[in-house]
Amino acid sequence: MSRLQDLLVCGAGVFAIAAPASAQSDNAAPAPSTDTATPAAPITSIVVTGSRVIRNGDSSPSPVTVVSTDDLLTAKPGATLAEALNTLPVFAGSRGASSNPTTAGSAAGGSGSANQLNLRNIGATRTLVLMDGKRVPPTLYNSAVDVDLIPQAFVERVDIVTGGVSAVYGSDAMSGVVNYIIDRKFNGFKADASYGQSTYGDAGKRDLSLAWGAKLGKGLHVEAGIEARKDDGIDHRSDRDWLNLVGVTGAGTATNPYVLQTNLHQKSFPFGGLVTSGALNGQTFKQNGVLSPFVAGTATGTTAIQQGGDGGYWDSGLLARLKGTQLFGRIDYDVAAGTHAYAQVSGNLKTNTSFAETDQLNNVTLRRTNAFLPAQYQALIPTTQPTFTYSQFLSEIPRLQADSDTKQWVFVTGLDGKLGGARWNVDYTYGRSHLETSLSNVINRQNLSAALDAVTSNGQTVCNITVTNPGLADNCVPFNAFGPTAASQQAIDYVTDTARFDSTTVMHDVTAAITGSPFDGWAGPVNAALSAEWRDLTFSSHSSARPTDLVNCTGLGLNCATGSTLTEYVFGESPQGVGQRVAEIAGELDVPLLRDLPFAKKLDLNTAARYTKYDRSGNYWTWKAGIEWSITDQLRVRGARSRDIRAPTLYDLYAPRSQVIVRPTDLLTGASPAVPQIDESNPNLTAEIGNTTTLGVVWKPAAKLSFAVDAYRIKISDAITTVSGSTTAFQTACYQSGGTSPYCSLQVRPNGYTDKSTANAVTTWINRSVNISNIETYGLDFETNWSTRLFDRPASLRFLTAWQPHVIYRQPGLATIDQGGAAFGAGGMAATPSVRVSAYLRFRPMDDLTVDVTGRWRNAMKLSGDPTEVWLDNHIASFGTAGINLAYKLGWGDGDVQVYVNVDNVFNKVPPIGAFSGNGTRAGLRDGFALGDDPRGRYFTVGIRSMF
Repeated sequence: MSRLQDLLVCGAGVFAIAAPASAQSDNAAPAPSTDTATPAAPITSIVVTGSRVIRNGDSSPSPVTVVSTDDLLTAKPGATLAEALNTLPVFAGSRGASSNPTTAGSAAGGSGSANQLNLRNIGATRTLVLMDGKRVPPTLYNSAVDVDLIPQAFVERVDIVTGGVSAVYGSDAMSGVVNYIIDRKFNGFKADASYGQSTYGDAGKRDLSLAWGAKLGKGLHVEAGIEARKDDGIDHRSDRDWLNLVGVTGAGTATNPYVLQTNLHQKSFPFGGLVTSGALNGQTFKQNGVLSPFVAGTATGTTAIQQGGDGGYWDSGLLARLKGTQLFGRIDYDVAAGTHAYAQVSGNLKTNTSFAETDQLNNVTLRRTNAFLPAQYQALIPTTQPTFTYSQFLSEIPRLQADSDTKQWVFVTGLDGKLGGARWNVDYTYGRSHLETSLSNVINRQNLSAALDAVTSNGQTVCNITVTNPGLADNCVPFNAFGPTAASQQAIDYVTDTARFDSTTVMHDVTAAITGSPFDGWAGPVNAALSAEWRDLTFSSHSSARPTDLVNCTGLGLNCATGSTLTEYVFGESPQGVGQRVAEIAGELDVPLLRDLPFAKKLDLNTAARYTKYDRSGNYWTWKAGIEWSITDQLRVRGARSRDIRAPTLYDLYAPRSQVIVRPTDLLTGASPAVPQIDESNPNLTAEIGNTTTLGVVWKPAAKLSFAVDAYRIKISDAITTVSGSTTAFQTACYQSGGTSPYCSLQVRPNGYTDKSTANAVTTWINRSVNISNIETYGLDFETNWSTRLFDRPASLRFLTAWQPHVIYRQPGLATIDQGGAAFGAGGMAATPSVRVSAYLRFRPMDDLTVDVTGRWRNAMKLSGDPTEVWLDNHIASFGTAGINLAYKLGWGDGDVQVYVNVDNVFNKVPPIGAFSGNGTRAGLRDGFALGDDPRGRYFTVGIRSMF
């Protein structure tokens, strides 16, 4: 049956996607319409994203895909526009609701489940997001854009440029541009309501969208809309039985290779607690207050991890919760003949919720006379042993819960018009994003120290500090650690806090441009554009859990280390008043070189250059040159070469110092201590430099059949990379150097690098951003479009493939890492399948019924692209899914009313398991499957949409 399902999935893929996009500017229709009553108008004269002077998609030297919003959401109703876009193969590594839960760190940008688009999987901050050609302000604290801000009810289409265009749009456009085009002339009313649920009865989604637009008087047009969304998520990884505590064990060496395993448990951390020293050593409280022998599991290549047994395990969230509201309003007004004014506001108010770590007691010290320890066990401990050590997975304390509350607003206003034969525009964008992340159920170390030291006083169980030092902690509630549910709710409340971190990013952006044809050349008019931009960005942050908030050990005799931070999870505060100003000037020319020759129906040259001045990180020139050569009406060749930049963001330069507790394996000693990992910024960073080459061919052998193939190569020097001390490659480089490697500064340990005893285990790991890496990737994008008739009924087919065999990271002193065809990597690197396929078939068997069949497939991958790692089986299998959507048009009055039923992952395919070696002893916490694979299973959506 599985083979039959694979064949059907593959078959759906072969039939391609005709509905969702206009590929590579092939007369740019988003697939020939199958609606014989209301045929879609071809998009033949649009302003092409990636250029200010080219007005026709056929003339673009860069690959441009024009995607119809209606078609995307028809194929994937109930999804966000970002989720639908990510079905296109040019995207890989985009973050979203199924990204690994995270409590801090720049990979998440403060919200681990925010929708961040990633072209080519070389980083979301290297993909520039625009709305109507204007830069969308950063919304996350790492300066990435959460594209849920975009008002999808009013998005007419999305233009995707897969090539560097910094010379046209400025910094960040290294892997390309995603430009959301708003329907500024919408008249009428439309609504869409849907509900979705998985075949397992979870992951519920509710979506309601209302949009209105009208002409009010002469020259005035108004639009307004609201969308409300609520996603229930999947709160536990254990809700999918195939995701059975997946992790990687071993050290990645020839004698102890990495092994992907399941049913992994923490060796020394049972849920009920384990005595780890003294007379009761090896005894565990499987029941509250009742000791029994600890049953060990099967040993693995990682000392701290066993298969099975009584050890505890992580069970983090699988799919984040979401509750959000999108708001949109726009006013257009014709001020005078040839002059137009507008004002537009977009708002995104939402909360993402994810669940991550379970708190632990790690060899804490308890008294033999602890008031909660039953008397019969106290009697077994000799008086010569006044204390013993104890470890526990604190399952009675809820998992860490990250609530990321976002309030994002973008206001845009401007004037445009004509001056003689030229067009001009002046625009102002104001963006403000406030993000507050609340991390609940964080252990307060000072309170825990007091609560664990329980004594009996006047017949009552109290905290020892209230007896020995009254007045210091009179509100202390003693904590019973002897059993899986022994602690009271009052004690849990006392030992846990909520750590809050908030950041505010503000952008002011003024742009001006004039475009026209200054003269005619020998082959036609020369088009030119001159533009300028001034941008001001500011960033500020605040925290309730700062690195300077330390425990006060006064009156505490046990488990209190002077100088320790008050909580395990720490967020610093940025220097106040941090900002960055940018001034830019740019020019662009489109020059026709040849016309109507036997070997050149048309040959155009497009060039652009930009000078950018940053007050923080230097001055830069970027440029682009490209040709568009129509050999015949059926055959076109296009190519472009560009120099692009990504300037360091304010977060790169001035990120507040943050800290989380991690447990990777220390390869020097073999230990896996729970120690701080500190994230640091670097104010000395400079811009990344990118060089991109694209070359493509478009062949249209028939009016309704086209093929396009585009090759690309992107090289980035001085790439800003986060070097992480716990990563296998950096640890290895340090130890092989005997401690002289600069990577040794990324870890702290007591006794240097020759002592391999556990007493010399690492005490701190450090993450730091540096201009140290070179990144290179190349590949091919292939697309086929065909409009035909099937059984004498209209049908359309489309097929898109991305081949990206290599994403190479070169860093001095390290082996070259290739993330192409790899599923996991350090620093938040996500899966980059070397072959990605999306395919769609649209068929209309009846005038009122439309059937869409979709297919997605990726090839098999390596688990890791690090050549220094030795694996028993460095492989994760291929994965593909198929979906079907049925839309039926109801004959209700003059409006267009449709009901639809969608089934995604029709065959309930299960993603192959996999995990990242660097997650060490945290099996069941993260990973388990490659990012991009859908873990929900078969998913049903029903809805109704209308337009009047």
